[in-house]
Amino acid sequence: MQDKETAIELTAFLQQTKTAQTAVLLLDYDGTLAPFHVDRNLAYPYPGVISILERIVQSDKTRVIIISGRPIAELRTLLGSISNLEIWGSHGLEHQLSDGSYSRVQVSEENAESLAEAEEWVVARGLLSSAEIKPGGIAIHWRGMSPAEAARVQALTQRDWAALAERSGLKLLQFEAGLELRVSHPDKGDAVRSILAGLDSNVPTAYLGDDLTDEDAFHSLNGHGLSVLVKADYRETIAKAWIKPPLGLIEFLERWLNSVSG
Repeated sequence: MQDKETAIELTAFLQQTKTAQTAVLLLDYDGTLAPFHVDRNLAYPYPGVISILERIVQSDKTRVIIISGRPIAELRTLLGSISNLEIWGSHGLEHQLSDGSYSRVQVSEENAESLAEAEEWVVARGLLSSAEIKPGGIAIHWRGMSPAEAARVQALTQRDWAALAERSGLKLLQFEAGLELRVSHPDKGDAVRSILAGLDSNVPTAYLGDDLTDEDAFHSLNGHGLSVLVKADYRETIAKAWIKPPLGLIEFLERWLNSVSG
């Protein structure tokens, strides 16, 4: 994807936000709004992101929605003071409206039993300190490990969890420096489709994401809005535009703010 193609896509889309009564900004968190960190609890947004998002929200012309694989409780802590945010957490299994009301999709008994089996596997192999157990899923992270140890953990997890996923119907997702075993639905694409279903067709909508798990969201949005890959190095994607963090991300958010602020 060439810079010229991205510039054309972004300019055309932001022109729509300038004239629209309202717009929707959908944002992944890790790798998109925030750099990755060995300690996931310290993965705060890039400098400047919070203040720009606050001003976008305060413009009252943008519905800002976070869609992340993280649980909502973690996102609320990392996003700090921003109010009036809508959040879809755990790949869409959790949903919190801007007024604070919360709902959660219940996991089937069969899926819960399979995830419990995966957790037992984690404990038996001494990987609990590298595991993230969350609603509807369990992830193994190898960021910060030595290359040899990371390769060992990745191969072991891939082998055993692929077999568990095949017989249980769970989904095995690869993300930056990790693997997650989780329920097949909902996913980020389901969250985007739910949001679109409540919008008029002429509401400008964009989704920014970095990881393979964001491809479901890109797929749901394409044909209905702008999909943007946020990544330092380009990878194959169905997103229509590509920007590099943090500078490209900050520039995009500032342009959005200027568009909706008149």
